[in-house]
Amino acid sequence: MSAVQGASLSTGRVHSGEWRAVALSVAYFFCVLTAYYMIRPVRDQLSAVVGSTQLPWFYAATLLATLALTPVFSGLVSRYPRRVVVPVVYGFFIACLIGFVPLFGAHGPLSPRVLGTVFFVWISVFNLFVVSVFWSFMTDIWNEGQARRLFPIIAVGGTVGSLVGPALTGRLVGVIGVAPLLVVSASLLGLALVFVILLGRWSRVHGTRRFESSHEAAIGGGMFDGIKQVFANPFMRSMAILLLLGDWIGTVNYGLVVDYSKATFTDAVSRTRFAADLDLMTNIVALSAQVLLTPWLLSRRGAASVIGVWSVVTVMFLTLSASVADAHAPLTELFPAYGALIASLPAGMAAMIGPLPAVAMALVVSRGLAYGMVGPARESLFSSAARTLRYKGKNAVDTAAWRFGDVAVATTMVGLRSLGVGVAGLAGISAVVAAGAGVVGWNLARWVQRGGAAEPGEGARA
Repeated sequence: MSAVQGASLSTGRVHSGEWRAVALSVAYFFCVLTAYYMIRPVRDQLSAVVGSTQLPWFYAATLLATLALTPVFSGLVSRYPRRVVVPVVYGFFIACLIGFVPLFGAHGPLSPRVLGTVFFVWISVFNLFVVSVFWSFMTDIWNEGQARRLFPIIAVGGTVGSLVGPALTGRLVGVIGVAPLLVVSASLLGLALVFVILLGRWSRVHGTRRFESSHEAAIGGGMFDGIKQVFANPFMRSMAILLLLGDWIGTVNYGLVVDYSKATFTDAVSRTRFAADLDLMTNIVALSAQVLLTPWLLSRRGAASVIGVWSVVTVMFLTLSASVADAHAPLTELFPAYGALIASLPAGMAAMIGPLPAVAMALVVSRGLAYGMVGPARESLFSSAARTLRYKGKNAVDTAAWRFGDVAVATTMVGLRSLGVGVAGLAGISAVVAAGAGVVGWNLARWVQRGGAAEPGEGARA
């Protein structure tokens, strides 16, 4: 990389000619995550009804659905160009959302438990595929240098959407009910599809990858290429390991919070409100990281430093959860100085944060920084990889590998709890895993920076 290119990277700003596409990318991600976060609190309160002991079954059903759909997606990108694949994926999920509407009626054909299980599985698959397709599309129109500069900015659109989504749900659900929320979510996905079309037109004329012969062509190959790449390609294998380590942290924290919610709240409204509050606080942390820290760190120091900082902070908060006497007690009661700090905040914010126990704070911070730091850093690494890896292997990691991790971690967690391992022990194990994830992510990012992920003719270009 030349000195001029390096200086360009260090600015972390949008360059001339990129503004339109960046704005469209931000709006696209905003619509996708607003659509998802509008209906996510319903899923989370259903988890709290049954507790963490039932999560392995939920995740196993989700894994089976994901394994069934991943080869279908791989087959689509093998046979059809990007301009066909992306609209087909979003069109499928829009149709599913509309199809759920009559099931949520007062006299729907499914029992509440069956509907809850089906909806949990579908929402989990929905989130994985629509977000994975978004980032695959992004890495297909931006090169590695642009990704390092622009992905933190683009990620802000999703984070803002993740704030607007729960806020809309809180305001609308009492007015229009649950079923119409699905229609609003589907409409937002339809708007995202409009932005996909506009971005595709821009990239064909102005995109830096437009000179690549494979820019919009069908990728070729077979339906199971993505899953094979996870095992055969060192880059994809390392990405899968990094994701699985992060999945341990996220799933264990989620399970601990689910158990706290089950023990603390007695009705669906309270559980849903609690889940929405956690989403809101998590995404405030993510947005703060994306605006204040990640763009500077990623553009100047690279993905390795971003992942390293996330690892250190996450280890600190997990260690706090492992060390407190009662992880379910509000932190304001355990630490008077912290309680005085919270009391100085605006009343609404203090009422939201004050009652949170250590397990909830660990979830908020670790998940928020995973969204705000690891997400953009991880996606920037994919922009250096071959196109077949960006679509097939990446989708397999983001869907099948992730959901396999959910099942494995949730099952292991239930087993450990049956052996007497409590909150402190689980949090301590997660702290060790977070440290390991930092080492793996640091080494992987440095290897990618040296050109390890590129294939002939598709190296990183700043």
